Amino acid sequence: MKNAPFLLVLLAALLALHLLLPASLLSLDSALRTLLLVELRLPRTLLVAGYGAVLGLTGAALQALFGNPLASPDVTGSSSGAALGAVLGGYWLGLTEPLALAACGVAGSITALAALLLMAGRKSDTAMLLLAGIGISLACGAATSLALALAPSPFAFYDAFDWLMGNFTDRSLGQAGAALIPATIAAILLTRRARALDLLALGEDVAASLGFRPQRLGIEVVALSAVAVGACVAVCGAVGFIGLIAPFLARRLTRGHPGRAMIPAALIGALLLLIADLVTRGLDRTIPIGVITALAGTPLFLWLIVHQRRGLTP
Repeated sequence: MKNAPFLLVLLAALLALHLLLPASLLSLDSALRTLLLVELRLPRTLLVAGYGAVLGLTGAALQALFGNPLASPDVTGSSSGAALGAVLGGYWLGLTEPLALAACGVAGSITALAALLLMAGRKSDTAMLLLAGIGISLACGAATSLALALAPSPFAFYDAFDWLMGNFTDRSLGQAGAALIPATIAAILLTRRARALDLLALGEDVAASLGFRPQRLGIEVVALSAVAVGACVAVCGAVGFIGLIAPFLARRLTRGHPGRAMIPAALIGALLLLIADLVTRGLDRTIPIGVITALAGTPLFLWLIVHQRRGLTP
């Protein structure tokens, strides 16, 4: 893709800005500066960029699988299910290890996506996908709030915003590794399905005639997307709309090829979440990053719904 070098240069510049801003950090003692950069800034920068890439990539993969531009991780309930799984594991099962929480997030994400497949089907229309996905998201969000309110810890409910809207503060390198290592492995395996997803867009018969099994491909994409999203949500909470916006922009760069849009969507997702986190850090008040992404993504979401409805109107 001819735009890839530009996206990579822009991503490198934003990574440097996210890691080093504010510039007053550079004037500190070298030992203190190194400590702050390695222990506080680096995990946050890695998580923001990695999580954004995961949301963009999985959003593109799910949209290719369902054949629907609205099938992002948050709309399908994947993110909300992962948050519920992590909350149940951390506050009710007493799991504290990052890898254990990541496993709980993956389990919740897989359960939500499996429920979506059962309720709506893989080739569902826009209305059915929206109804099923929003229903699962609302149910998981309500269950997450209830689990936090009834948790043994009296302070658990104060973490509701972190789980439902995302939070990257005070994360360690261990947590970053627990989220990004399984997410990276799943993302690499997902990119290897790009050609199959492109062929699937031409029809299941075409994909099958070239040696791909559509049903098996669907299971693989759902499982790998759940692993990638669930691991990140278990550490950072749910962040909406990046998985919707990034694939939408990526398809414009790849002339509508759904599978080929996966890697550009990952780069764009990382860029968008880095920008959103820089905005939250620049504000005087603490605002969840999910609020920023929702403000940017809601107009696009509504436009896509209207566009889909017009396309179905005879």
